Amino acid sequence: MDHLKEYVDRAGRVYERYRDYVRRNPSSAAQLESTVRTLSYLLAGRFADSHELSELVYSASNLLVLFNDSILRKGLRCSLPESLSQQKLLTWLSVLEYVEVFLEVGACRLWGEAGRWVVITLIHIIKAVFRLVLLLWYRRGIQTSPPIVPLDREAQCVSEEQAAGQEDEEDCFVGQRSGRVVRVLGQGSSLQARLWGAAPPPQRSRRRRRRSAEEEMNVKPTPLGLQETLAESVYISRPLVHLLCLGLCGKQSWKPWLVSGVLELSSLAMLSDTRFERRWERAEMKRRTFLLLYYLLRSPFYDTYSQEKILLLLRILSDNIPGIGLVARPLMEYLPTWQKIYFYSWG
Repeated sequence: MDHLKEYVDRAGRVYERYRDYVRRNPSSAAQLESTVRTLSYLLAGRFADSHELSELVYSASNLLVLFNDSILRKGLRCSLPESLSQQKLLTWLSVLEYVEVFLEVGACRLWGEAGRWVVITLIHIIKAVFRLVLLLWYRRGIQTSPPIVPLDREAQCVSEEQAAGQEDEEDCFVGQRSGRVVRVLGQGSSLQARLWGAAPPPQRSRRRRRRSAEEEMNVKPTPLGLQETLAESVYISRPLVHLLCLGLCGKQSWKPWLVSGVLELSSLAMLSDTRFERRWERAEMKRRTFLLLYYLLRSPFYDTYSQEKILLLLRILSDNIPGIGLVARPLMEYLPTWQKIYFYSWG
């Protein structure tokens, strides 16, 4: 028992040090997240189990972003505007979205196709239930993906920038009419240490960006009427309807593809006249519209029509445009694998 308490205390001290490090060095934390994500790309296709390991590392990078963002929100005292129960639902939804591809790939590895489809169905049921509770019970509005939008680290003007900004303000003169910030001559750096590049943006503009970001994050979503709520319910239920059609009609049938497309277009049509007041809501609507292009990559349309044309286009680009082959050739190799993963093409 004493050993367990010692391990818990040690883990708590490690967490406290890491939390302080992230708050003091958010840019370094962002570099760590990018490094882990880049590692997932480098691992893909390197050895026998590299695909599963690559997905695990990629999921870990997204979970690291979620974890670091929660630390920064607490440090900035700009927590999510929802209640604690809503925040828990949003957090679990975000975790599910970040690990769903890894769970699908892992389930297929361990239990075969049957286990893969069981895991896919369970994840979609849980996600649909959580989203419908947020929509109908908590009046959350339209659902974003990921449910918790990552922080804009630059706009948040983190702690060390705030401290530096306060020191700079004390050593600067601000014009009353122009608002221009001018450094006091006595506080300038030496000639040898001076940098002659473009000056960084004033702290005043950074604070404005931070305030606007906080206001955007802390306001409630646009309330939805009956038609908009029905449209969002249709959008949330679309994956379950698609899975049901797949089970009834088979993977090669056009009915699941058509039914899913009709539901998605109907939802977008009913929401098209809604004037969303929040920037993240408008961004989500643009994302949903763009994702309609995924129907070109979804079976059976992809197998029948678009596969040969897309591969031919990528081959022409890689052969005739210098530098494009560095991206196009790996994409041609990975596209068949990507297309077979349900949460990539239909998620």
